Amino acid sequence: MSAATAINPDSDSGPIGRPPLVPLATLIGRELREENSENPIVKYEYYNYAKRGEDLVLIKPDCLRVPNDPSTSFSVFGVFDGHNGVSAAVYSKEHLLDHVMSAVPEGISRDEWLQTLPRALVAGFVKCDIDFQRRGEVSGTTATLVVIDGLTVTVASVGDSRCILVTPGGELSLLTVDHRLDDNEDEVNRVRASGGEVGRLNICGGQEVGPLRCWPGGLCLSRSIGDMDVGEFIVPVPHVKQVKLPSTGGRLIIASDGIWDAMKTDVAVKSCRGLFTKEAARTIVKNALRTSGLKDDTTCLVVDVITTVRNVTAGAELSLPSPKKAQKLKALFFGKKSHSMGDEGKAGRGSRSVGSVEELFEEGSAMLEERLPSRASSDPFRCAICQVQQSPTEDLLMDSDTEKSQNQLDGPFLCTDCRKKKDAMEGKNRPPKPPKNR
Repeated sequence: MSAATAINPDSDSGPIGRPPLVPLATLIGRELREENSENPIVKYEYYNYAKRGEDLVLIKPDCLRVPNDPSTSFSVFGVFDGHNGVSAAVYSKEHLLDHVMSAVPEGISRDEWLQTLPRALVAGFVKCDIDFQRRGEVSGTTATLVVIDGLTVTVASVGDSRCILVTPGGELSLLTVDHRLDDNEDEVNRVRASGGEVGRLNICGGQEVGPLRCWPGGLCLSRSIGDMDVGEFIVPVPHVKQVKLPSTGGRLIIASDGIWDAMKTDVAVKSCRGLFTKEAARTIVKNALRTSGLKDDTTCLVVDVITTVRNVTAGAELSLPSPKKAQKLKALFFGKKSHSMGDEGKAGRGSRSVGSVEELFEEGSAMLEERLPSRASSDPFRCAICQVQQSPTEDLLMDSDTEKSQNQLDGPFLCTDCRKKKDAMEGKNRPPKPPKNR
């Protein structure tokens, strides 16, 4: 089976298994020259094995909020795990970021951009879903999108791909929430309240087997992009979490469920401790395959956010000159091997944290009214999702109940199409169930 890896052109690594030797003095000089700006260095690699070819990776390290202004730079990484075909994953990879950025107002400061980003991510995910469903295709995809601006990391996700963060001090944070019906009782209740049926497959004799699924369609997930044949109660509204890394930086591991079905988060972190990004991604994938075999597309993207020369990835750029020196160097970025972690990735009592992760924002509600910005007084009839300008006369044509809610200035304004999408996701458009015979 063929493997694919994206090579970072800035990487100093050489042939697999034998990076070139770099004198420490040369390394320090190089890193200091690269760090003339306030932004940390971002290094990344991915590795994957394909069974169906439905996993896609997005890598955009040199984005600009303002054209030709390097001070507004940020990086974006994403993993899309398609199902029932690859078309939803392809469309999301190509268009999701554009939809997100269209919801970001122009001319705002960096602080305003970071505060606006969580709401823009919600709007972008929903807009991407609406536009893809208009194509009439039944494919669906998970989506995990990571935006890095300096030391601020913002992650939005639907589905069961994960993003985990580990700091040089050994602190491990899960930045996503799994939207698997088997693992999320709140999502089961939401789907049922919106009109969906949740249950397992029935075989002969009425015995239930397999994971919880949503019917119609039989999808194991409660949130995704696409999946128009399943039902609108499978929503594209992402869980969003925003954190600030410690001054020592950190490592992000973004991977599809082919990884997480085979290993726990702390095992994945331990397996790549002390390895450069390319070797780290490859090691995680191969360990997953060794554990469970190639049952699904298996993709891992590793991103290192490096702030000082002391945080260069665990000796890889220092070329591991000897086993003894390598053991010392590994502790520079991911702590000592004796650090213990529980199943959820929290550092054990023996760990010594170099810096802590600061949580800035987290929200996972599927209710759009709670996730989108209130209508702007300067532009009260611009849709909070698709950014289409709707005339006030069109707004007045709505039925009285919707008109009342839409004309409240403390809530988001939605155009007619996006309002229909919102109502469908909340089960407001479903036909009433026939009364049971007594």
